[in-house]
Amino acid sequence: MSSKLNILVPVKRVIDFAIKPRINKTNTGIEKTGVKFSINPFCDIAVTKGADSSTLVDVGEEEIEPLSVAKILKQVVEKNQSNLVILGKQAIDDDSNHTGQMLAGLLNWPQATNAAKVEIKNDEVFVTREIDGGEETVKSKLPLIITTDLRLNEPRYATLPNMMKAKKKPLEKLKLSDFDVDVTKRIEVLKVEEPPVRNAGIKVGNVDELVSKLKDLKAI
Repeated sequence: MSSKLNILVPVKRVIDFAIKPRINKTNTGIEKTGVKFSINPFCDIAVTKGADSSTLVDVGEEEIEPLSVAKILKQVVEKNQSNLVILGKQAIDDDSNHTGQMLAGLLNWPQATNAAKVEIKNDEVFVTREIDGGEETVKSKLPLIITTDLRLNEPRYATLPNMMKAKKKPLEKLKLSDFDVDVTKRIEVLKVEEPPVRNAGIKVGNVDELVSKLKDLKAI
């Protein structure tokens, strides 16, 4: 490829996917005290090829909405002169699926979302994604935003030697004050509550019994 790749891979820390989230006492969000955090699974898919350096944006206890995250990332992209951004299609905490698309809009770059396969040929990037009818392949030139689906690859197991090597990689630490970004919240959460408990299902012996039950429930 004639264009040199300068790839930025944003990742997000979320409550570990194996843990069942608990609503906090004020019913305003998820309890985060004493909870295990891990890399977001979709971000893990994006970063599995490794990294030469890393930047930590420490936001403290601040809840940052996708638009603010996209504005922060825009400044990081411009600072590093990146021409390809690969990030998870969504985070499993807020499930927004917004950041990649908003970043593309702010940068005025093309985007390819929900990538299940990525190929680079000459000066073009081909991205295959799953759709209702099967698969769809889109192509674009750089610069480009790609958001990843879980089917893109399988994260490798991090061995101890590789962990030690990773610790020696350059790490830049930044805070919100290092960015010219207004992180004022635009979304107000009124209340968070558990979904209603579903009643247990029943088994029916035949179609006639199924139809009868559905009529009793006034479902048909």
